[in-house]
Amino acid sequence: MKQRLCKFIYSHLLGWKMNVTVPDYDKCVICAAPHTSNWDLIIGKLFYSAIGRKTSFMMKKEWFFFPLGYFFKAIGGIPVDRSRQTSLVEQMAERFAAKRHFHLAITPEGTRKANPDWKRGFYYIALKAQVPIVLFALDYPTKTITGNKVVYPTGNIERDMHDIKQYYTRFRGKKAQNFAI
Repeated sequence: MKQRLCKFIYSHLLGWKMNVTVPDYDKCVICAAPHTSNWDLIIGKLFYSAIGRKTSFMMKKEWFFFPLGYFFKAIGGIPVDRSRQTSLVEQMAERFAAKRHFHLAITPEGTRKANPDWKRGFYYIALKAQVPIVLFALDYPTKTITGNKVVYPTGNIERDMHDIKQYYTRFRGKKAQNFAI
């Protein structure tokens, strides 16, 4: 029921399309870009539910106030305290190890503003957890989310990040000027 409702909203009401050829892994890190608008979370969550998959995502703990906190947790939100000295890579790798099925979506820019210096945490989480990185791209001009590339982290972050960024060069965010590679 939830999948059909999300697909109806995503495809029929909002007019978005999907182009997905990547497998539904038991565990993976999802690299989601471009991230230029708060709408990306809503569109992305509708899309992922419409294809019958469930994902979690990290978000600043400041957003988890009443009543929004209940909503964000219900849709997969994981509050993150950036001021703590604990390693997010270690915390997320432990979550991957503890769960049979876990998808973690991360926006590598770390902001909705233009930032060519992408955060690398998603890469290190996937490397530590030994899971693939699935690349999903939002393209607002065509209203399509595409997922047709998987990267297995090799440990050569410079080469792998170059390949990942190259994949996203053909996609445009809602606010295209806010996306930088």
